[in-house]
Amino acid sequence: MLTTYARAALPLVPLASRLPFVAGGGGDMPQDLERTRTATTDTGALAAYAKVCGFRLGDTVPPTWPHILAFADHMSLMTDGRFPFQAIGLVHVANRIEQRRAIGVGEELELTVRPTAVEPHPKGKAFSLVTEAAVGGEVVWVETSTMLHRGGGSGEERGPREAAEPLEPTATWKLPGDLGRRYAGVSGDSNPIHLHPLTAKAFGFPRAIAHGMWTKARALAALEGRLADAFTVEVEFKRPVLLPATVTFAVAGDRFEVRDKRKQTPHLEGRLS
Repeated sequence: MLTTYARAALPLVPLASRLPFVAGGGGDMPQDLERTRTATTDTGALAAYAKVCGFRLGDTVPPTWPHILAFADHMSLMTDGRFPFQAIGLVHVANRIEQRRAIGVGEELELTVRPTAVEPHPKGKAFSLVTEAAVGGEVVWVETSTMLHRGGGSGEERGPREAAEPLEPTATWKLPGDLGRRYAGVSGDSNPIHLHPLTAKAFGFPRAIAHGMWTKARALAALEGRLADAFTVEVEFKRPVLLPATVTFAVAGDRFEVRDKRKQTPHLEGRLS
């Protein structure tokens, strides 16, 4: 991962983006850009991840765990010289997970990661990373991570959207200032915007921000008693969580959300089916 993040940072070096092996050259998404490999769960790594995110340990893995197993493949794909965008600076705006059945801790997963075509977005250009996890040729888990490359968008929203009414909070979470570093240690996602106020400020944030996938994982950990073996969970990442922070979690029916406790600004809005 250190080598991969070094490659991700190369486009920030003046003139480096002209080199053929450096991502970020623009253009269309290559149709043959894909990563495939097998992965197994290290129980020690899983326990550390569960502790940071609030999951209970059992015979099956948390629904966000395959994302962690595939994260190195996400980074490998986004640092490929044919990839049209710089990996650092992309914004994770939405995430959808379809778990078709529970995944056992000891099962070997066949992981496949591929990008979708680039589409226009009011704030720039968007694409998704689609990750599939299969067992014995049967796809048991599918994730769609929608990413935004900011700049060059129309600025026109796709239609007015009425703000959702806040739900009644069911829990309050106090998030420490080192949460980004703790999650990076168990996920491999060491994007500098999450690690320290100084590195976050270099990318325009006043303080380090929490990982969006930590927020989703923490919400799903709070919903563990409601999760069936098969389900779909979709979230939109709203305002970033500036660390340290105090946030509220709320759930009602198929909706759940995470908001700033004092300002009530939304950080995450999700639906579970």
